[in-house]
Amino acid sequence: MKAIFNLFDFKFIFYANDYDPIHIHVIKEDIHAKFSISPVKLIENNGLTQAEVRQIIEVIKHNEELIMEHWNKYFNNNRK
Repeated sequence: MKAIFNLFDFKFIFYANDYDPIHIHVIKEDIHAKFSISPVKLIENNGLTQAEVRQIIEVIKHNEELIMEHWNKYFNNNRK
């Protein structure tokens, strides 16, 4: 698991065995969701409210370049 950042008690992470397309997992206690990055959209939701989904989508959009940079650096270095 590779943590990218934490915000509002949510952790934005990748898992070591993740695969393309670029996506991010968002976790908080027993809540878990998965979002694609380009375009930013909800793929899977296990407990987020609609307000949280909207908030997280905005956070991801605002940090899209950062997330993609971390994804490319992490997976290009670890899949050789």
